[in-house]
Amino acid sequence: MQTAQVAGAPIRMNQSQLDLMLDAHERFATGRPGGRRLSLKFANLNGLDLSGRVLTDADLSGCSFEGAVMTRVRLDRANLFGCDLRQADLSFASITRADLRGASLRGANLSQADLTQADFREGTIGVASRAQGLAIHKHERRPGTLDEANLSGAKLDGSQLVNASASATDFTDCSMKNANLAGANLKDADLSGAMLEGAEVTGANLENAKLKGAVLSGCDVRRARTTLGADLSGVLGEPSEAALQMAGKLLDRAKANQLWRKSGGKEGKPAQLDGADLRPLGDALKGMLLTAMTARGACLVGVDLSGCELQGANFEGADMRGVNLRGADLRGARLIGANLTKANLCDAVLSPLPLSVDRETAANLTGATLRYANAKGCDFTGAIMDGAHMRGADMTGAVLTRVNREDVDFSNAKGLA
Repeated sequence: MQTAQVAGAPIRMNQSQLDLMLDAHERFATGRPGGRRLSLKFANLNGLDLSGRVLTDADLSGCSFEGAVMTRVRLDRANLFGCDLRQADLSFASITRADLRGASLRGANLSQADLTQADFREGTIGVASRAQGLAIHKHERRPGTLDEANLSGAKLDGSQLVNASASATDFTDCSMKNANLAGANLKDADLSGAMLEGAEVTGANLENAKLKGAVLSGCDVRRARTTLGADLSGVLGEPSEAALQMAGKLLDRAKANQLWRKSGGKEGKPAQLDGADLRPLGDALKGMLLTAMTARGACLVGVDLSGCELQGANFEGADMRGVNLRGADLRGARLIGANLTKANLCDAVLSPLPLSVDRETAANLTGATLRYANAKGCDFTGAIMDGAHMRGADMTGAVLTRVNREDVDFSNAKGLA
């Protein structure tokens, strides 16, 4: 396969020219005949439409995309070094492991984008001469810029934001696990509800930043350069020493619940875990039979409950952000007021639980928060969801039979028919 190359002085491309090159790259990316890897450098693509296009592994270094429409574009592993993406619409885009060193995303919309392991560190940018284009240029060192961008609900796990500028940026409900924010300027940024487990913030500027309700386990904000005026109310830090010491007893209760389920109620008993911090259990509960357990007001942030039998379980008011419930049986479960932001509910079952020949109890999610949850293939048949918050949730293939959608906030949700 050949490689398309555009070099020389910056050029302005129109939509038709760009579409031809994008078509060729998509053939390259999918292994079809006639494909050419796109290498388009220092081109002016301002305001053009790249929405939904596949640009995996493309080289777009130095290009200008100011105001471009790029919703749901795939830019995984793309070279976006030094690109101008100001005011571009990159909502729902996939930009994993992309090179964004020195790129400017000021004011861009990156809501619900996947930027896992993206690199926003400082880069040396060639600035063209006004008179002689790229023939003569100077070099400037500048960090990635995200000032005033919208990254609400985005994923930045493992991303490199060392010394990046993200002043007044919206990171609400953003997943930033193990991200490197050392030296980053986060002044006036909104990180409310952000999941910053294991994130490095040494030397970061958090002046007037909002971290209300953020998850900070493994993230020491005391190492930030300044927290002057930062809102740290309701943050979730490390499990306490008491919670760590209690972990063994909680696991024993879960095992007794499983024995109760296997013996048909002859041995063991349903687990009582109300108010407990279950985070130290990690994945120890994965696949267990926990029918009728109760964990009201408990902390299950990041806990792995995938494949569990949780019929009739009570999670009322529990903090379940980022919990893994993939393939779990939650028929008849109570999740009233629970916080399942960023939870994985893929292929979970939340349909009614039969009690007798003519009796059943519905799963109850009244007032529950499932913002940006992965609910692909989840069965919500007959679930009570009055006042539930499903903003930005992925509902692709989800079953909503007999669910009153008018009472649910499905704004920005994906996959709804």
